[in-house]
Amino acid sequence: MKDQHPIGLLCQTFAVSKSGYYHWQARQRQPAPRQAQDRLLCEQILRIHQQSRQTYGAPRIQASLRQAGHHHGRNRIGRLMRAQKICGRQRRPYRAVTTDSQHDQPIAPNRLADLPAPKRPNEIWVADITYLQTKQGWIYLAAILDLYSRRIVGWALSQRIDTALVLRAWEMARLHRQPPAGLVFHSDRGIQYASLEYRSALAMAAVIASMSRKANCYDNAVMEAFWSTLKLELIYRAEVFGSSAHAQQELFDYIEVFYNRQRLHSALGYQNPAAFEAHYGHESQNRHLGPLVRKNNAHN
Repeated sequence: MKDQHPIGLLCQTFAVSKSGYYHWQARQRQPAPRQAQDRLLCEQILRIHQQSRQTYGAPRIQASLRQAGHHHGRNRIGRLMRAQKICGRQRRPYRAVTTDSQHDQPIAPNRLADLPAPKRPNEIWVADITYLQTKQGWIYLAAILDLYSRRIVGWALSQRIDTALVLRAWEMARLHRQPPAGLVFHSDRGIQYASLEYRSALAMAAVIASMSRKANCYDNAVMEAFWSTLKLELIYRAEVFGSSAHAQQELFDYIEVFYNRQRLHSALGYQNPAAFEAHYGHESQNRHLGPLVRKNNAHN
């Protein structure tokens, strides 16, 4: 109507002041507070999603926002993610068969089933092997995970799935962590872990061996979950590795830079493994200093 008649005449006809009309028009051009908040929140969601290497879904994005002091509902975050056509990585069924348990070497009992959840780092480690494809052929990845913090403490790559592979992962974990005597080391029944050489390495460190039941991947569920996460967040989203060296570089970046030090784990209250272990160290130090602090305070 305003295209056909002067604004002044329309305002006079409808008994509306021109200043009131222009004020109303200016307000119409401005976004509603909720829309403005959604735009800002969309920017924050997109930034967190990119920083997570496009792996986080609504739960981890919500946790990241909360850590930054922004509290938003998960449904709202999910709605804005859908509007931007972004989502977390979707898990696929996966089980790599790398266990050769048809051997005559001793089998350790499944001690993990009877143990309570670890209360500190270096109480229980779990280990396994998976395989990866490169343009030059298949390679094998052995890894060791601290069950307390979900941190990968040792890993190694090789074109051969043998005892030397798992020993290299063990040596990395042992040198970096210096585990105490009595550490429980859980693996499958594969010949690599049951071999005399590997059993001797564990015995020299006073480590207690534990093995899963036959053909039961659920006895090592946390390690299986790590393989699933690795495949989901790194392998499935990338092209086939060009070579073993390329795989080594990408795995180092994913495990040491992202997974251990940045990725939020729901099982850890949405902390990363390094921060979770640091928090334990801080609490442990406070417990150790507690009596001294109380004594000093008594004299003040």
